[in-house]
Amino acid sequence: MKSFLSIVCPVLNEEESIPGLVDEICEVLEPLQPDRIEGYEIIFVDDGSTDGTRAVLERLHGEKPQLGVIRFRTNVGKSAALARGFRAARGDVVVTMDGDLQDDPHEIPLLLDKLDEGFHAVSGWKAERKDPLSKRLPSRIYNWATRLASGLPLHDFNCGLKAYRREVVEEVRVYGQLHRFLPVLAHWRGFRVGEIRVRHRPRRFGRSKFGASRFVAGLLDFMTVVFLMKYRRRPLHLFGFVGLALFGLGVLVNLYLAVIWLQTHAIGGRPLLIFGLLSTILGFQFISIGLLGEMMVHLLKSEDDAPVENRLAPRGGDR
Repeated sequence: MKSFLSIVCPVLNEEESIPGLVDEICEVLEPLQPDRIEGYEIIFVDDGSTDGTRAVLERLHGEKPQLGVIRFRTNVGKSAALARGFRAARGDVVVTMDGDLQDDPHEIPLLLDKLDEGFHAVSGWKAERKDPLSKRLPSRIYNWATRLASGLPLHDFNCGLKAYRREVVEEVRVYGQLHRFLPVLAHWRGFRVGEIRVRHRPRRFGRSKFGASRFVAGLLDFMTVVFLMKYRRRPLHLFGFVGLALFGLGVLVNLYLAVIWLQTHAIGGRPLLIFGLLSTILGFQFISIGLLGEMMVHLLKSEDDAPVENRLAPRGGDR
C-alpha cells in the first residue's frame, strides 16, 4: 500500500552536510513516486545551531517545496528534536536519520520494504561502523546490555536511520535522552520491531556532537527504560523486594545481637549493631517508597495507558 513519507532529521551545526543530504534524499525518493509512495516531506529540526545551518535551511526551504524547518532557540537535545519532528510529520511512515551524511538515504527503500513485511518499526544496523574505537566499543557494550535487559534481539539500538509507522510515533513518548531506546519503547508497547543492515559512511564534515557525558546520560536513561518496562505499573515489586531483603537482613542481625546481649555480652560498640539498625531503617524506607509509588500508579490509573491494537464497538442491542 502506498504511503506518504516523512523524513525527520535533527541537526546541530551541520551547514556543510545539509545541502548534499537534501539532494540525496530527493534523488532517492523522486523515482519512488507515484508507484511506491504518494509523496514525501523532509522536516529538519535545527537544535539551536550556532553556525550557518539556519541560513542554509532557509535557502533550501525556498527552493524545495517539500522541505520544512523547525528551529529551536537553544540546544535542547536530540530527543526533544525528534519529538517535535514527530508532531509535525504528516506521513503514514516516518523515517529518522542524522544530518551528518553518515546515514545513507539510499537505504530508505529497504526500510520501507521491511515495514511491508508486517513490522511497525525497523531499525538500521551499522554492521561496518565507520567511527573510531572510542565510539564503537562503548556502543557494543550499550547494545549488549540493552539487548539483554529488553529481550529485543537487535544489534544496533542507536542507529539514527530508522522507520516507523505512524501509530508508533503517536504512541511512544520521547523525552530526556530516550531517543536511543525508541525500538525498546516500541517493543514494550507491543509493536513488532525489525532490523536491517545499512551502510554507514565516514563523517565528511565537522565533528561528532557527543562527548564523554553521553555515557553517563546513557546509563541513567538505560535505568529509566528498564524501570519503565518492568515496574511502571508495579513499583512495589522493585522497591519492596529490595526493602524486604534489607529489612530481613537487619532483623536477623539484630536478633543475633539480642541473643548475645542476653548472654551478658556488650554490643554497644559493635559495628554490626549500626549495620543491623541501618539495614532495618533502609528496608522500611524502600518499602514505603514502593507503597507511595503504588498509590501514585493507582491515582493516575496507568492501566488506561495499556497498548490497544484495535477496538470493536457493539453494533446493536437494547440500551
